[in-house]
Amino acid sequence: METSETNTSPYPNIPPIIESDDREYRDTGVPSTVAIAGHPLHPLSVIFPIAFLAGALGTDFGYWLTRDPFWARASVWLLGAGLVGGIVAALIGMSDFVRIERVRKRTAGWAHLILNVAILALTAVNFSLRLSGSYTGAILPVGIILSLVVGTLVSASGWFGAELSYRHKIGVVGSGSRSVP
Repeated sequence: METSETNTSPYPNIPPIIESDDREYRDTGVPSTVAIAGHPLHPLSVIFPIAFLAGALGTDFGYWLTRDPFWARASVWLLGAGLVGGIVAALIGMSDFVRIERVRKRTAGWAHLILNVAILALTAVNFSLRLSGSYTGAILPVGIILSLVVGTLVSASGWFGAELSYRHKIGVVGSGSRSVP
């Protein structure tokens, strides 16, 4: 993929739905509002919920292929852990969204927020369906479909989160302005 030569910016030639601002690229970046010793906690806090929700999709497929109830029980635990971890990550991320104007000015910020709200809502539905009935009865077909949708949304949300960090330099070590570069 070729890169743009305008203003010596390293941005790839991609569709215009993702904003690029050369000033942000040259800016030092905006530190996260929730950090320990300058290290932002949001990127750290999303790792486990992503892994748990991806694991739930895997265990749902494991149940579908084997019909072994072990996989159904594993899915319930993974969904519960993913939901709790996702709520923690959402609270940390919401602090940056509310307190850093640059996040709210970007399509990637809004897309990341909306996708994550959808992920948490669908995961809560998926988890509650499994707790209210039999673990195994909730997997096929509704549970596995919800897990697949959540997995897809997690991938899209991760893309937009990376856009915020790498393209717009939000939540990085730096001393840039929270509103404009």
